[in-house]
Amino acid sequence: MIDLRSDTVTLPGKAMLDAMHNAKVGDDVFAEDPTVKELEEKAAAMFGFEAGLFFPSGTMSNQVAIKAHTQPLDEIICDKMCHIYNYETGGWAFHSGVSVRLTNGHLGRMTPTDIEECILPDYDWYPNTRLVCIENSVNKGGGSIYTLDEMKAISAFCKSKNLPLHMDGARLFNALVAQNIKPIELKGLFDTISICISKGLGAPVGSVLLGSKDLIKRSRKIRKVMGGGMRQAGYLAAACVYALDNNIARLSEDHKHAQLLGTALAANPLVKNVLPIQTNLVIAEVKNAQLYADKLKEHGILAQPFSAVQIRFVTHLDVSNDDIQQVVSVINSMKS
Repeated sequence: MIDLRSDTVTLPGKAMLDAMHNAKVGDDVFAEDPTVKELEEKAAAMFGFEAGLFFPSGTMSNQVAIKAHTQPLDEIICDKMCHIYNYETGGWAFHSGVSVRLTNGHLGRMTPTDIEECILPDYDWYPNTRLVCIENSVNKGGGSIYTLDEMKAISAFCKSKNLPLHMDGARLFNALVAQNIKPIELKGLFDTISICISKGLGAPVGSVLLGSKDLIKRSRKIRKVMGGGMRQAGYLAAACVYALDNNIARLSEDHKHAQLLGTALAANPLVKNVLPIQTNLVIAEVKNAQLYADKLKEHGILAQPFSAVQIRFVTHLDVSNDDIQQVVSVINSMKS
């Protein structure tokens, strides 16, 4: 099967498995795992942060960040399309006791004006506006991305309002590679960033939360109470170190494959529309997403129904150019 359901379905190659096998490990709950420390320091240095913290998932990383920035009776601002709101099981309410105010951005991307409209006055009957969260790239927005200037404008506005700014950077490296932006160019723009290394970069497990030393110290305790204290986690961290060292630049190949796929879908008579393609996500609008996915599956292709009328395709390092050409051929043959 050619699996285009998600970039989380990738399997470690031999070189990554060798790195995991040869990792030096210790008990990370005692802060004694050298490979975990290496990963946290490497990721923090890439973006110009003081410290990092290793997590088993991006959801846990985001939720710990929210908890570290807020307290009950607070409210966070995010877009109606964002992952934190749609796909993290309402964790912001469960873990942090906060409410959410949603912007109505373009393909999941908000502006300073959108944020300003959501800031509440300090009245007894309102929650306290405390944190702004953006997602880059935006999953539900078809991989839409913020430009560096847009991120700078949001950062400057949040600073002017004394609002901490968190980025869910689950596919941040895709967004950066697509625009030829170096990670260090984001230095100072965000109070926290969560990067996921088990998506486009191909690690089997792992995200890293980046922030100040004080915030990461507080987040470490929150991670523990959520059950995220891992022991010899260096075997997993080694895969993430390998991914950061070897799998970032090649993301541009995934973006090219997504463009080829999108062109074929746009020309297919069964497809009504394809969202703009900027990274490795392709979302097509069809009459019946499940039926379209079932037809593809008959040809050995897996895609993910994303709603009743949307189907998502995600290119990744386990999908070759030959695979994409085969998928394009199948899509071209689908007429009814």
